[in-house]
Amino acid sequence: MDGFDQFSKLDPEDYYKHPDGFLVFTEKYHLKRGYCCKNACKHCPYGFNDKKKKNDFRGGYKTGNS
Repeated sequence: MDGFDQFSKLDPEDYYKHPDGFLVFTEKYHLKRGYCCKNACKHCPYGFNDKKKKNDFRGGYKTGNS
């Protein structure tokens, strides 16, 4: 699977799978990464909040396996 090699380095506590098939990154993952990506992630520990993205699904990547 091209583009998903980065996920092979994730620990189980770094994410969970949303019922719609998204990988949702946890606060622990964001802290381990060490910076805010400014994508209004659901579990952002850095306090970033972009109101225009509020209706979007935040904090995950869609995978082919639901």
